[in-house]
Amino acid sequence: MSTYAAVLWDLDGTIIDSEPLWMAGEHELAERYGKTWTQEDGLALVGNTLIGSGHYIKKRLDADMSAEEIVDFLVLRLATALREEIPWRPGAHELIHEVHAEGTPQALVTMSYASIAEPITARTPFSAVVTGDIVTNGKPHPEPYLMAAELLGVDAADCLAIEDSGTGATSANAAGCQVLVVPHFVNVPDAPRRTQLPTLEYVTPDALRALFD
Repeated sequence: MSTYAAVLWDLDGTIIDSEPLWMAGEHELAERYGKTWTQEDGLALVGNTLIGSGHYIKKRLDADMSAEEIVDFLVLRLATALREEIPWRPGAHELIHEVHAEGTPQALVTMSYASIAEPITARTPFSAVVTGDIVTNGKPHPEPYLMAAELLGVDAADCLAIEDSGTGATSANAAGCQVLVVPHFVNVPDAPRRTQLPTLEYVTPDALRALFD
């Protein structure tokens, strides 16, 4: 079996089921402007950078708020909700701790901002954290995963990334990572150095190592 130098984790939709929280905030904004926010609108933002989502929402709602103000509103709403309760995705929290127990370093690689990541990193043994407010180029650019690998002192080509979206999987593959996709709200196309599982529930570190043998 191969051994990964590190495991790099996406957050939204992969470790936590945050999309319903994001969508609730988007619906709240839409109601404020007397607009209808559809499921398709919400899914169009999955995996995007937050500022990119802010620009989409501003245009879609014809809002007088700036894209940055929209992002600040959504980030505060989500960070507050996560401090009260974390909606873990099946198997993710357990697998993070099992990988840690084996001594494999792990990093969080998310386009959410630090205030959203903090409630999760307080409960998980990540050795490095890359958030959307510290990178120049967000996913699907490879920078977030390359930065995470650099922070851990490993080669991205020797890492396994775990993602739920096509945008995130593209970012990780472009950085050279092997990618495990666990789709949640959106379908993700197949690609080289990419495999898919329906859930992380009952997945073990041994199962991760066997994925690309």
